[in-house]
Amino acid sequence: MSGAKARSDAPVAENVSSTGHTTAAALRDRKPVGGVLKRLKSRRSHVDSRPLTEEDLRTQTENITPEEVLGLRVATRGYLCKPDENIYNIDFVRFKIRDLETGTVLFEIAKPPHTEEDEENGDRDLSTGRFVRYQFTSAFLRLRTVGATVEFTVGNRPLNNFRMIERHYFRGNLLKSFDFDFGFCIPNSRNTCEHIYEFPQLSETLVRQMVDCPYETRSDSFYFVDNRLVMHNKADYAYNGGQ
Repeated sequence: MSGAKARSDAPVAENVSSTGHTTAAALRDRKPVGGVLKRLKSRRSHVDSRPLTEEDLRTQTENITPEEVLGLRVATRGYLCKPDENIYNIDFVRFKIRDLETGTVLFEIAKPPHTEEDEENGDRDLSTGRFVRYQFTSAFLRLRTVGATVEFTVGNRPLNNFRMIERHYFRGNLLKSFDFDFGFCIPNSRNTCEHIYEFPQLSETLVRQMVDCPYETRSDSFYFVDNRLVMHNKADYAYNGGQ
């Protein structure tokens, strides 16, 4: 784990799985790469759209829009777009979570470098990295502000109005919705930004339920370019680490 030394009670991830990624153990002393770090807050204060279901969005013939995913009231069971709809070749290659109050790095993961052998074998899995499983300690649920640094590359097309909507649920109830604008990204670029997550204060009853029910906390991350859904990633969470 790189960065600041974790306190004994820090909510560090203990056991994380993500297809096609390697954990941060091999990243110690690794210098950050990429463009200038941008810090992004979820600035939109919006009212959720009219309620929609996953089935509603699957049966429509038009492109799925940001306003429509804001109408979802529960986590999706499947993905709302296919991997090959990422026509911009957006590739997330590094991800880090830290407590902004202490600077403690809670979790870090990086994608293995793409090799020429992969190209020759043609075995690139377009679905790699669409799902991540996290395990934190219960202390994570008491954090107020967390920074999530993402590093990503872009193919040979420019990204206009690149936007992410991320919705977190517990047992079918919406906990929090985040909405971030990446802005414009030039073609063939490597970009780095830090999303600032301001978490709601949870009741002790809800905290106990989330600790006692691992992986029933879920999130959907929807990525849009010019209001068109191009990527959909999913995650689930446990907060019983160290028990």
